[in-house]
Amino acid sequence: MDEAARNLIIKPAKAVNPKVKIIIKYPNWYDHFQNLGFNLETEPKLFDAIYTGTETRDPSGNQHLQQYHGYSVVRYFENLKPGGNAGGWVDQGGMNLPNRFEEQLWLTLFAKAPELTIFNIGAIYSPTTNPDGTVVPESRAAKLAGPVFERVDKFLGQLGKPVGVKTYKPFHSNGEDHLPSYLGMIGIPMDIVPEFPAAEKTILLTEQAKFDPAIVAKIKKQLTDGKTVIITSGLLKALQGKGIEDIIELEYTGETVATREFAVGRGGRGQTLDSDILIPEIRYFTNDSWEVVSAFTSPNRASGTPILLSGKYSKGILYVLTIPPGQGELYRYPQTVLRAIRDVVAKDMYVRLDAPSMVSLFVYDNDKFIVESFAEEPVQARIVTDKRIARLRDMETGQELAGQPQGNSNVFETPLTRGTYRVFAAQ
Repeated sequence: MDEAARNLIIKPAKAVNPKVKIIIKYPNWYDHFQNLGFNLETEPKLFDAIYTGTETRDPSGNQHLQQYHGYSVVRYFENLKPGGNAGGWVDQGGMNLPNRFEEQLWLTLFAKAPELTIFNIGAIYSPTTNPDGTVVPESRAAKLAGPVFERVDKFLGQLGKPVGVKTYKPFHSNGEDHLPSYLGMIGIPMDIVPEFPAAEKTILLTEQAKFDPAIVAKIKKQLTDGKTVIITSGLLKALQGKGIEDIIELEYTGETVATREFAVGRGGRGQTLDSDILIPEIRYFTNDSWEVVSAFTSPNRASGTPILLSGKYSKGILYVLTIPPGQGELYRYPQTVLRAIRDVVAKDMYVRLDAPSMVSLFVYDNDKFIVESFAEEPVQARIVTDKRIARLRDMETGQELAGQPQGNSNVFETPLTRGTYRVFAAQ
């Protein structure tokens, strides 16, 4: 694909018109590019700009792309070519699902894509056939898109740069595919980067980090610098016997265990699920590391395995986050478990969520953020902010919320229903 881009597209086009601008539109399935010819290490530099496929359509469809993916893929491609990600591309798949087409549009814009293209122009100008068989001249897609743009235009320019927890994806890597999108769906703002984010105080590494041959040394450096590193159970498995035991002695046993009950903290209890979920079993040495969140693996609570494990190394802390084999099972983790995970992974952010899964948080560097619910049932979302933030102002309605002190934080509450979002300015 590199050779085709250079010799069959760019070179002949520039020969005819040296001023021509050539943009490559990448699809949404970035974790699989290297297996189908795309080279994200070199190709973005060849083109004048890149364009991002943000269509996610039905998340239960064949690609299994979660709604948050329409946001996170824009941020990743912007990090591939800073300032060169020209826009987001949405097709009309998923229009049979309530709000799905509109969600794809506004999520692309929440990621600060500078432009949005709707595919395809023919459909935009085509008449619409109603369920009763009558035909009207207006395009259904255009009628849905117009109000989205009108609403978002009123606040988009006031939002700063999107920020999130940095997660490192080396070039040509895969493993725990698209996991950042699942984490985004449990309320953790994510930011995928192609270079190791050594400057960050807290980073999250998925199995994909195994493609960096120096990853263990880089983890050690972060920890000796007093920083926090969260690795997933998939990365732990990949690094066994490759130096991770110098940092923390753990064993990814290869066994899968069932759980439906959880404990948070020393002696704590979480909600109990109606049915089991399967998770990888991790063995550890007591006091070398410690369970922050536990999953009971027997009905009498006599055995268990960690969901979130911590261990000290030099001046830093390494955490291991257990990822179920079915990544969608993350959505079944109880709210108390999700809260504990967010409090670790997103601890350096000025705002965090305390809500059920399927509620997402989009954060900007100028004390503004968006909370959106993808949950089928109404939810009461709790917003946890730094102590300095005493009030929140709804940027659309002007409504102000007063925070309730809770330790070193203030807590705000807002109700949300399926497909709704609120935009806040911290004060």
